[in-house]
Amino acid sequence: MRERSARARRPREPDWLSVDEAREIILSHVTVLGREMVPLTEALGRVLAAEIESSVMHPAWDNSGMDGFAVRSEDVAGASREQPTVLRVIEQVPAGGFPTQRLRAGEAIRVMTGAPVPEGADSVTRLECTEPGPEPGTIRVLDGSDAGRNIRRKGEDVKIGDRPLAAGTLLRPAEIGLLAMLGQPLVPVYRQPTVAILSTGNELADFADLPLVYSGRRIMNCNSYALHAQVREAGGEPVLLGIARDDPETLRRHLESAAGHDALITSGGLAVGDHDYVTDVLDDLGMEFLFYRVRMRPGSPFAFGVLGAMPVFALPGNPVSAIVTFEVLVRPALRKMRGLTEYDRPTRRVRLAEPVTTRGDRTHFYRAKLERRQDGGWAARLTGPQGAGIFTSVSSADALLRVPPDSELSAGAELDAIVLRER
Repeated sequence: MRERSARARRPREPDWLSVDEAREIILSHVTVLGREMVPLTEALGRVLAAEIESSVMHPAWDNSGMDGFAVRSEDVAGASREQPTVLRVIEQVPAGGFPTQRLRAGEAIRVMTGAPVPEGADSVTRLECTEPGPEPGTIRVLDGSDAGRNIRRKGEDVKIGDRPLAAGTLLRPAEIGLLAMLGQPLVPVYRQPTVAILSTGNELADFADLPLVYSGRRIMNCNSYALHAQVREAGGEPVLLGIARDDPETLRRHLESAAGHDALITSGGLAVGDHDYVTDVLDDLGMEFLFYRVRMRPGSPFAFGVLGAMPVFALPGNPVSAIVTFEVLVRPALRKMRGLTEYDRPTRRVRLAEPVTTRGDRTHFYRAKLERRQDGGWAARLTGPQGAGIFTSVSSADALLRVPPDSELSAGAELDAIVLRER
């Protein structure tokens, strides 16, 4: 630790980076984490760490795509209600069974969906295109349009040696099913980042101190729980470190308890007041500051650096500022760490339903509701007052509107919206 005491603090000089500059620095200083093997039942939402080579053929045999009768196309082509084809049924094959006879001219074999198709058959006539024949054990084919159809060929989906899943694939339910089909009980995935979360401030209380909140003497520590949810939604494993009071020694102990985690997020204590010690104590602990202050609103008091190998994201204390800076600057980094190559939420082009104005040199992130227009497009309307302490402005938001600095936009102007939730 450096010798300088955090109590002999002085304001850190702001860098005032643009949002894009800050994001670029952050992404260049976080790396993909190592690999681990997890059971298939625990792999949903994880990121594949290696390509998967198939050791099975799927389907493993030619099989029926319909409930019906395996037939020869030359026997049924041209059949109709007026001129049906009569075939003798020689066998029935359920799914999971196998035919014991080869199909010959004038014959049919009853098959269920997924059942192996017998040798000699090149078509499956659907059950609804047939009726019982004139004699027991026969059928009439009333429609010949299934000639040459309804057979799923061996290996048409996956062949041995195919690589149907690449490293970096986000495992959704469909990919989980595919891995099961390929016989993968264990799956190589990238580790999920463990993220320590620390809130700071003498004014904060947790659930054990709710009477102080109800009496108006403290405010609830909502940042820890909002950030916990954001980390989990981004695919990380959040770890709450509690509340550090505005005292250098207390703050140091809490920050030191983050050792061993993959990332640290703090909120509060970044201003230049007499009791804002976060940057000073981090400096004493040996953190390399890569920047302090971003030209964005809300959220300009933001710092980023590395403490040893651990990236540290120091967020502002206002609840909306903390949530917005996480979305814009922290979430992409966590997604990179867990092995994804797409870091951002989807964006949607929207039209403003009301005028929007920004002043100064900061990019604004307004919270907005999205509404479907009559022409099929989307309109964006602000959630209401946009103050950094108005939590309902973000809890009711469908999107963040990225508005350039010093803009005066009229209703009908188009912007890109960062979609927070789908409607």
